[in-house]
Amino acid sequence: SGVKNKGKFIQWTEHGTKTAEGLSTGIDHLIELGVTHVQILPSYDYGSVDESRLSDNVYNWGYDPVNYNIPEGSYSSDPYHGDVRIRELKEMIAALHENGFRVIMDVVYNHVYHADSFCFNQIVPGYFSRRKADGSLSNGSGCGNDTASEREMVHKYIVESVLYWTEEYHIDGFRFDLAKGLTQRQSDEGSCSNYDASRIAIIKDYADAIRSVSDDAYIILEHFTEWSEENELANYRDIILWNNQCNPFYQSVMGYNSDSNFAGDIAWGRVSYFESHDEERIAYKALTYGQNWVKNNWSSLSNRLQGAYCLHFLSPYPKMMWQFGELGYDVSIEENGRTGKKPVRWNYYEDANRKALYDAMSKVISWRTDNEEYYGQDNLTVHTWKVADANMGGKTLVMDKVIVVANFNNAESTTTINNPNPGEWTNLMTGEKVQVNGSHTFTLGASDYIVLVRE
Repeated sequence: SGVKNKGKFIQWTEHGTKTAEGLSTGIDHLIELGVTHVQILPSYDYGSVDESRLSDNVYNWGYDPVNYNIPEGSYSSDPYHGDVRIRELKEMIAALHENGFRVIMDVVYNHVYHADSFCFNQIVPGYFSRRKADGSLSNGSGCGNDTASEREMVHKYIVESVLYWTEEYHIDGFRFDLAKGLTQRQSDEGSCSNYDASRIAIIKDYADAIRSVSDDAYIILEHFTEWSEENELANYRDIILWNNQCNPFYQSVMGYNSDSNFAGDIAWGRVSYFESHDEERIAYKALTYGQNWVKNNWSSLSNRLQGAYCLHFLSPYPKMMWQFGELGYDVSIEENGRTGKKPVRWNYYEDANRKALYDAMSKVISWRTDNEEYYGQDNLTVHTWKVADANMGGKTLVMDKVIVVANFNNAESTTTINNPNPGEWTNLMTGEKVQVNGSHTFTLGASDYIVLVRE
């Protein structure tokens, strides 16, 4: 990759890094791809990596907090000197900002690495962690212990922590991991997804604190509770909730019409995705479990992924992708353990089908970014959004400035759309000018798609 400081904060300050074939890597890769935001996994001090034994080459996602307000030392060039990790994280964030990216950090306030040895439980034994009536640790988070976020001083600490990261490191927002674990006062481990007014009040207070220092910071919740609770939060101070659309996109790309309806990918107040750190890679799923005509044909798979990403990124509301999805990353999430280190394969660039996927995604993402004002409208009109199980031959998005039709079948298919803006449109992939009628029929080959845009 040409990157000198691999796996370190300061790798994101390196420009001009390239593969042996001259293709951009590192931060230049992100710039060319056209993305606008970078969400980093937990970057505070976590417990599963021993900073004094980095030669062991151990890696983890970081969802095991030890000290919430100190950067993780294994990502620094010198973990033995605290000032180095602080300076280098700030340099990373500054470099991303200088290149037009906003930085969102994953935070895990719902549990800690080890409750009994956690620093605040050493000072005031048992105060920071919630316990059940029998004295055992509460495990509503599914992570072994729950933070007692309903207690006044725990709540105060979490508020001050997010303010510290916002003001001292200039983090642009937070993704709160398993936010429904932030209080279980009115629910037990078996009903933690039920509506909980006390949890809503706590999260709203966190949002108020963030808004007190930043009007435009991102407040993102991995919540997964009752829809009524999620909607109440989405209506409060621009909170955004995670929206998992993995399975219907998996099914579509793999070639199965059952459960392939990803209508939920358009959802107000949500950031939608079909790959994340916590989900299987879609290319791996397709190559392993897809129809034979999918898993044995990378050219077909590349087209199918392109069609899926076009429908995903060009529909309204925030969208997310996982790293290297743009190159069809097909190493299973379970390789080397679920949270273990995965190989970085810049050689994917050399594969024509993967490079075609990258090029298509770059065009789509860049076009959306260039039309930020259009996508930023409060009531963006979607004329057609047909992506149900029955629409495999022509999953369709029609908006005033965008038309996408994708054929997920293994045979030629025709799809007729109602176009509110007849006239000349531009094929985003080829640049060709196309006359599109008010009622227009598209004929697409197996696994093919088309994207038309107008200025």
